[in-house]
Amino acid sequence: MKFHYLAGLALLALPYAASAIEAGPSSPQQAETENWMALQLSGRAASANPQKTTPAEREQAMKRWLDSNKHPIPEFFDQKIGGTAQGGK
Repeated sequence: MKFHYLAGLALLALPYAASAIEAGPSSPQQAETENWMALQLSGRAASANPQKTTPAEREQAMKRWLDSNKHPIPEFFDQKIGGTAQGGK
């Protein structure tokens, strides 16, 4: 009975433990990533010369996108097919 009471109390306290995480980036890499994403979202670094695609380029891109759905997603990837990779140290 005591175990069930303590387990229930622990479950009720979980949201308070999660809210104790400090806001903001947890590493310099995350801060840099967030800066790049904000820059992309705001469009401040966008080119002054808009890039236009021709109808032929748009058609080719659409064909590539549609053709990518012709291949089924495998259940798993077999590591024996396709060669080997060397691990680094």
